[in-house]
Amino acid sequence: MRLRTILLRTILLMTLALAGAHFESAAALAQEQTQAAAETPLVDTPSAQAAKEIERAKVQLGSLQDSVKQNADNDDALVGIAAKADELSRAVITISVNLRPRFDQIKNRLGEIGDPPKDGQPPEAEIVTQERNALAAERAQINAVTGDAENLSIAVTQLVNEIIEMRRRLFADTLLRRTEISVSVLDDAAGAFVHEVSEFSQALSSWAAFVWKFKRFPLFAAIFLSLASALILLSGSYRLFGAYLRRDEAVENPSYIGRLSIAFWSTLIRTLALAVLLVTSFFFLNSFNVLRPDIAPVIGALFGTIGLVYFVGRFVNAIFAPREPHWRLVKLSNLGARSIGYCLLAMAVVNGLDYLFGTVSEAMGSPLVLTVVRSLIAALIIGVILIAASFGKPMLARNGDPDAPGRHWPRGMAIILRVAGAGLIVTALAGYVGLARFVATQFIITGAVVATMYVGLLSGKAISRQESFGDTFFARFLTRRFNLGPVAIDQFGLLVGLAIYAVALLVGIPLILLLWGFHVQDLQLIAYRLFTEVKLGGISISLLGICTGILLFAGVYLLTRWVQRWLDGNVMARSHVDLGVRNSVKTGIGYLGVGVAAIIGVSAAGIDLSSFALVASALSVGIGFGLQNIVSNFVSGLILLVERPFKVGDHVVSGTAEGIVKRISVRATEIETFRKQSIIVPNSELINGLVGNWTHRNKIGRSEIPVSVSYDADPQKVMDILLELTAKIPLVMRNPEPHVEFLRFGPYSLDFELRFFLADMGDGMTVRNDLRIEILKRFKAEGIEIPLPQSDLTIHREAPAAIANEGRDVRSSSADGAAGEEEHRVRQLRGRTAEASLKS
Repeated sequence: MRLRTILLRTILLMTLALAGAHFESAAALAQEQTQAAAETPLVDTPSAQAAKEIERAKVQLGSLQDSVKQNADNDDALVGIAAKADELSRAVITISVNLRPRFDQIKNRLGEIGDPPKDGQPPEAEIVTQERNALAAERAQINAVTGDAENLSIAVTQLVNEIIEMRRRLFADTLLRRTEISVSVLDDAAGAFVHEVSEFSQALSSWAAFVWKFKRFPLFAAIFLSLASALILLSGSYRLFGAYLRRDEAVENPSYIGRLSIAFWSTLIRTLALAVLLVTSFFFLNSFNVLRPDIAPVIGALFGTIGLVYFVGRFVNAIFAPREPHWRLVKLSNLGARSIGYCLLAMAVVNGLDYLFGTVSEAMGSPLVLTVVRSLIAALIIGVILIAASFGKPMLARNGDPDAPGRHWPRGMAIILRVAGAGLIVTALAGYVGLARFVATQFIITGAVVATMYVGLLSGKAISRQESFGDTFFARFLTRRFNLGPVAIDQFGLLVGLAIYAVALLVGIPLILLLWGFHVQDLQLIAYRLFTEVKLGGISISLLGICTGILLFAGVYLLTRWVQRWLDGNVMARSHVDLGVRNSVKTGIGYLGVGVAAIIGVSAAGIDLSSFALVASALSVGIGFGLQNIVSNFVSGLILLVERPFKVGDHVVSGTAEGIVKRISVRATEIETFRKQSIIVPNSELINGLVGNWTHRNKIGRSEIPVSVSYDADPQKVMDILLELTAKIPLVMRNPEPHVEFLRFGPYSLDFELRFFLADMGDGMTVRNDLRIEILKRFKAEGIEIPLPQSDLTIHREAPAAIANEGRDVRSSSADGAAGEEEHRVRQLRGRTAEASLKS
């Protein structure tokens, strides 16, 4: 026994020693790992990676700054550099934003660890000190990286502003650059023109021979693909907007909406179809290596000139309608419409040829003097056309006949045309050819674009006007196809008008910006900033985020409605759930879904929900001052939906309102009376007041029919007849069984009350009506009389004579002058007269 005890003690001591050695080694290993982690530099942390990205961004910024210095006179290169700088700015901001979660984690962890112990306090564990030091070092690194990111972002912003200022200065220098116009300049331009024609003809012939010999198949493939793209767009447009692309000659007096719509859509869609053809042709020709570097700009300028002339031609035909005066949008004579159209088309051709020949000169490396003289000639021609047009007589005659000779321009318009034409000529001859060319281009192209936009806006306004859309072809198609009513068609017309507004603005504004010196990259940058970040003071709004939030809200809302219908039609209907329960569940799911959809939409829109704290506090103040009733009704509505003292379909009585509950919302409850009148009762009144519910637990209810018979009738027979007739009604319940109560001996009848129970109180009126009819028929057959109200009359025959005698006595006493006695007798006469009256 003693030996066993010694062995057990020895084994226990050995086990404890081994465990202690294991724990000591594990602690030492953990301490070594912690120390190694503390001594390891922060290489793989997010802050270290962000520091490396910041260094690369600094190198990229230096490269962009060098590029700006090298391309200070090249506007196209500056546009590209500005786009790269904007991308760099967004990347730097992203780096700083990505570090924010890690910084918050470090801050929270340091708050949990606390400050190091002060002098005199017990020392803390070494592992805690090492963790605090590591976190503090990483926080310092994040602060340093964030500071570098902010400085870099400021530097990038300064570079972008510098580029904008340089581009503005280049634009102003180009417009205000003055060239001396002299005979020698014209001679140099003539010589350069001859040399350019020779070189260009040789280059064009050699390119054509090369393409026909080696690039024939790519050429035909590019042309085929371009035509296919344009035909697809044009055929689809004709299918959708065919009624708005051509004028019906049979219509003698077209509507204002029809004229506007055809003018806008025919100009826009046909021009876009040609633009698609030209753009795709250039794209495929360039992609298939059909175009040489010296020919590609010329082909692009040729396509641009064709598109410009075609657009102006479509605009002239749409607005002025030279051969169709009844479709004309302005009050011009036929001759005036044709003359103005020719003038506009001629100015467009001159401007387009100037642009085309300028591109040829640039491609051939011709002297700048040739471009200057060519733009001078174009400006002079356009100025002469404007002055000549100002002396015309394009206005419609006073008698309204378009074939009659027209009238002069209004004085103000004629002066404007002459001043514009003379200004172009003087500006060009003074040497400011660039300014004259720019003004001429804007006068023609920008004027046509603005006029087309204006027509589109007028068309949208006319279509969105109340009860105007129903007369259009598209509205008649919708009516036939979807069987829409007048109200739906009118609402759809409002949407169509808004869509036309959007199309006119989204197409016209970018074109005007491009004409005024903006580049495609500028428009892309503006669109990106508009949809991603719009700053209003200290608030940043993202249109893309708002649109995403709206779409998500709509999606979750539609999903909620689908879940409501699915639960109601599949789960609760198959389970035979009570109608009131189904309504409460549907309403609760609806409110929950709308709340979730609102939270998701607001979050997706980028709106910080914490910013609503101020709004909530303001609402609390408003509730204290004037929204108590609204909040009370809201809370009462929630209580009604949860507690369900009554439900949809119940027969309730509340105050003066009695009827069937049709709808329970969070503000009020709709009760429909039996006269089909809807009464809206605030929920707080239903919670705080007395409400009678005939169908609270079930629809079983007692109904009564009072019956009165004469005293000659046998009471037992009457009771038997009433029970017999009641037993024939199938809607009357047998348990509890019907019974008849002998109520009282009335003044002229025996009063009974037939009482019976119905499974559904809603059938009470029908059952009582049928029973009354059967009771009346049976009583007539059995000879039982239903008495009418009776009155007893007592007539005193002696009263008139006594009254007459007393009257004579009164008159005789009056003659004697006894006034007091007369008054006394008159009162007696009145009393006797009352006794002699009829008694009922």
